Amino acid sequence: MKYEITRRLIGVLLLTVLLAVPFTTPLNEYLSIPKEVIVFHNQSPLEVPELNNVQVALKDETIKAIDSSFYTKAPGNAELLYEVSGVPIKKVNVSILDDIKVIPGGQSIGVQLHTKGVLVVGHHLVSGKEGTSSPGEDAQIRVGDVILEINGKPIKKMEEVRPYVEAAGKDNKSMELKIKRGNEFVNATLKPVKDNKDSTYQIGLYIRDSAAGIGTVSFYDPETKKYGALGHVISDMDTKKPIDIHEGTIVKSNVTSIEKGNNGIPGEKQAQFSVDRNKLGSITKNSPFGIFGKLNKSIYNGKYDEPMPISLSKDVKEGPGKILTVIEGEQVEEFDIEIVSSIPQKFPATKGMVIKITDQELLKKTGGIVQGMSGSPIIQDGKVIGAVTHVFVNDPTSGYGVHIEWMLQEAGIDIYNREKTKAS
Repeated sequence: MKYEITRRLIGVLLLTVLLAVPFTTPLNEYLSIPKEVIVFHNQSPLEVPELNNVQVALKDETIKAIDSSFYTKAPGNAELLYEVSGVPIKKVNVSILDDIKVIPGGQSIGVQLHTKGVLVVGHHLVSGKEGTSSPGEDAQIRVGDVILEINGKPIKKMEEVRPYVEAAGKDNKSMELKIKRGNEFVNATLKPVKDNKDSTYQIGLYIRDSAAGIGTVSFYDPETKKYGALGHVISDMDTKKPIDIHEGTIVKSNVTSIEKGNNGIPGEKQAQFSVDRNKLGSITKNSPFGIFGKLNKSIYNGKYDEPMPISLSKDVKEGPGKILTVIEGEQVEEFDIEIVSSIPQKFPATKGMVIKITDQELLKKTGGIVQGMSGSPIIQDGKVIGAVTHVFVNDPTSGYGVHIEWMLQEAGIDIYNREKTKAS
C-alpha cells in the first residue's frame, strides 16, 4: 500500500514538471520585462526586452519607433505596452530625463575648510592652585564637540576664544558654552584655571577651526558653475568625524612627488598650494559623496573640455574605462582602468563601484590608487560615470568608486526633473 502511494506521488511530480517545462521560457521572458525604465533624452535607443510573438505598442507621442528600435522625442513620461495578439500583458512606465552633460575634472586641488565654530580635538592638563586638572574635561566637553557660542556670542575662529577665557579668568567667572554634539545641541559651563607655569588662564582643551588637504575635481557644470570633488567626506584627522563646515575654498595645486603605495600602506600625492593664491571656487557642502560648491571661473583639463553625458548607476557596465588625474605638476592625464563591478543603486550610496588600475605607466609611478587621487573622474563609453573614492589598503591597485548621479544630486543638480514635476 505504501509503495503504491509513493509510486503515484512520484508520477504526479513528474507530470507536473513535464507540464511546467513549456511555460518556463515564456515566464522568464515575462519577468524580464521591467516595470519602469529611466533614460536620458537623445542619448541612445531605448533598451527594452524583445520577446517572441510579443508586440510592443506605443502609448505616447514622446517615443517614436524606427526599424524596431525606440527613440525618445522629448523629455517627459511615456508608456510602452507589451501585447500578444492585441491583448495587453504588461505595461512599462518610461521616464525620459533632460540631457545632463558635465565637464569631467581631473585637476589636482588644495582644499581649505573652516569649521562652524571651533572643534575640540583633545584635552590637556592645567596646573593650578588646587592641583592638576582639565577644566574642559571636568565640564563634560568631549572630543569632537563644536563650540558654537560663548556667553551667547557666536564663535567662528580660534582667536576669538582667548579674550573670553582671559576675561572670565580675571573676573573669576565661568563661561557659558553652546555646543554642537553630533546632531544635538548642549550647554556647558566652563571655568578657566590659571596655569602656574606661564600665569595664563587656560581651559584644558585643544581646539581647531580649519583643515587642509589635497584632492581631485570630479566634474564641473558649465551652466550653473557647480562642481563636485573628492567623492568622500572630509573628516578631522584627530576626531575622525566629518567636519561641519562654515566656509571653504579650493585652489590650484601642484603635485611635486608621489609616494608609491604598497600592500598594507596606501600611497600619497605630495603637492603644494597656497590658500591665498589661485583660488578656484568656494566649498559650501561637505558630505559622504564629496565636497561641493561653485567655481569662480571655468576650468579645463586639456583632455575632455566639452560637456559629456553621464550614466546612471544602472547603466554602468563591467569592463574597461578611464580615469583622469594628475601625477606630476598640474597636467591632467588619462589612464586605463577596469570596472570590476558596479551596483545599480536606487538610492544614494557610496562605494557603488569596484575599480582596478590596469595602466602600466600609472602602476609604475604610483603603485595604483593613492591618497589625493580621490575624486578623479571615471569615464566609460564616452560618458562620465563616477569618481574614485577609496583605495583597498591591502591591494593599492584597486579601490572603490561612487556613481556620478549621487554626486550630482549632492551638488544640487536636478537630473530627475523633480522641480519641473513639482511645478506641473
